[in-house]
Parts: sequence; C-alpha cells; structure tokens
Amino acid sequence: MKSFIDIFSAYDHHHVREAIEHASRAEVERALGKVASGDVLVDYLPLFSHAADEFLEEMARLSYAITRRRFGNIIQLYAPLYISNECSNSCRYCGFNIHNTITRITLTLEDTMREAEILYREGFRHILLVSGEHRGKLPVDALAEIGLRIHGKFSSVSIEVYPLKEEEYALMAASGVDGLTLYQETYDRDVYAAVHPAGPKRDFEWRLHAPDRAGRAGLRKLGVGSLLGLSSWRIDGFFTAVHARYLTETYWRSQIQVSFPRLRHAEGDFATPHPVSDRDLVHLICAMRLILPDAGLVLSTREPAALRDHLIPLGITMMSAGSRTEPGGYSNPEGAGKQFEIEDRRKPLEVAKSIMQHGFDPVWKDWDRSFIA
Repeated sequence: MKSFIDIFSAYDHHHVREAIEHASRAEVERALGKVASGDVLVDYLPLFSHAADEFLEEMARLSYAITRRRFGNIIQLYAPLYISNECSNSCRYCGFNIHNTITRITLTLEDTMREAEILYREGFRHILLVSGEHRGKLPVDALAEIGLRIHGKFSSVSIEVYPLKEEEYALMAASGVDGLTLYQETYDRDVYAAVHPAGPKRDFEWRLHAPDRAGRAGLRKLGVGSLLGLSSWRIDGFFTAVHARYLTETYWRSQIQVSFPRLRHAEGDFATPHPVSDRDLVHLICAMRLILPDAGLVLSTREPAALRDHLIPLGITMMSAGSRTEPGGYSNPEGAGKQFEIEDRRKPLEVAKSIMQHGFDPVWKDWDRSFIA
C-alpha cells in the first residue's frame, strides 16, 4: 500500500533546497494569487523562500482571513499530561536523553489519574498523554489501560509516545484514544541521523510511516511537525506541509494538525544549530495556513506569553496552557526531570482570559464521543 514514504522518497532534496533558495518574487506573487483565488493546488515552494520574506504582511492578512472563514474566532485549549520521562533514545536535544542524569519517573495508573483529575478541575477536556520512548517502562497494554480509564472523563485523548505498530494504534483507538501527535523532528535524513545517534528512534522511516499506520487504524486526529531549529525551517516547513497535505487527502476522515515546536533549553549542552526567529515563526505559520486551510495549527507553551498572544490571529486554532513537561508535574512540580523548559508560565484561566481580551473565544471542549456513537 502506498504511503508517505513513497512520496517523500520521490523528492530530490537538493532540488527542493535550490528551489527554495532561488525562488523569485514573481513566483511568490503567483502563489499568493492562487491562494487569494481559493486555488488549493498552490505551489508550496515559493511560500517558504527568502523572496517570500517581503510578502509577510500580505501572507498574514490572507492567513487571518482563511482562518476566520474556516474556524471562526475559536481557540481550543488543551494540556499535556506527562506519564514517563524514561527513554531508550539518545536524542541530543532532549532532556529525556538516556545519558542525562535526571530524576526518572513512570507514573502508576493511580498517579496518572490524579494528574488527570487536576487538569479536569482546571477545565480541560482535551488532553495529550506524553512520555519518553521506552516500551519496557511504558508498554502498549499500560497505555491502553490508561486510555480506558481516562477517556470517560475527557472528550478527546491524544498520545505523543513512541511510534506504534498499526495493530497497536488500533488498540489505542479501541481504548478511547482518538488522536496522535508525532513530530518527525526533521525531514533531513543526515541531520536526523546526527541528532539521533542511538536508540530505536534512529529509524527514520519507521517514524515517518507512523501517521500512516495511525490513520489506517482509525485515529480521528493526526498531528505532525518539525522541531524548529534542528535544520532549515524553510525546508522542514515545506516537507511538513507536503506530509500534512498527503495525510489530509489520504485520511480524509481524520483532522490533520500541525505543530510549531521551537527548540528550548533542556538538560544537556545541545546548542540550536539553526535558530528560528520570531519573524521566521510567523512566516512559517502563515505559509502553513495558506497551504492547509482546514488544518488545525497548534502552538504550545514553548513560546513566551506575549508572542503567543500576538500569534493568535495569524492562523493558530489550538493552544496548550498551564503545561508541565515532567511526569507528575501538576501534583508535584519539580519532582522529576523535565523534557524542556516552557516559556509561557501563565495559569490556564489567565491564558483563556488573554484569548478573550484579544477578541477570540477560548474553548475547553469542541468534541463529544456521542457524535460518532
């Protein structure tokens, strides 16, 4: 069966880099003209180019108009719930790196439910279960048990864990999990190999194929993204867009989401090799909205409060709030090692209030399982 790997492998990556670096002003204008006319077959490449930098104001205007037309003034709120920081990988940029000396914890089922109850009382009805990538410490049957216990309390439960087999994603769906978030980190094979020197995550194609396996297993939400700063944001942005468009067309019953995580400080001494400025982030978000008018665009607490507030009108439809990036962090802050440092430390209600002050509507719940019962 054809998958995204077939499409991805057909690209000449040198040609993609050259096309992005040398795109002309006229090519950008043609692309924006197609977007303005509602043509969904817009050429992606010019929108990520250096030539497009000077069109950022127009891109922002179009992005705002498309988002309001497709999503109204809604910003959905969610929270991550970290289950484990134990990991079998040596990702150079991550606080959970197996070689880092941090306090390691895997929550029991009771501990997980205690964390979930805190988030529920704060108003969240959409949560993302997150863990380090260690099958031995958090096996699939344990994830399924968490899904069974937790999905009755929350309207939507997604996972951000190690890549699963198709039948394991089907088990997740049967256990009440309805969404997957899985970052490829970078679509540059050479960079990917350099920052993942050892561990199961070193398998580039197994990870790249995971959203296909989840889509075939029937998960309702499929989320992708690149870890911004590992490689050129323009090239990774382009391939993220190609990936998301493929998923949109192939798994049309699923909602496709794109996240924009920028590298943040974490345990270890990893320095961001390709820093992404605030202006670059705005450019990337706007380009993604123009290419993917119906995709959910997600912004996490990796970004500072003031920037998050200013990005709300430009295409974002989903934001985390009050996040902790260590297992048990809601009931016992600082009790375990973090994956990375967050920037927006506001409480959930403060984030909701700010969203309203900017003329938008924070939504804690926009889905119910009875819709498909």
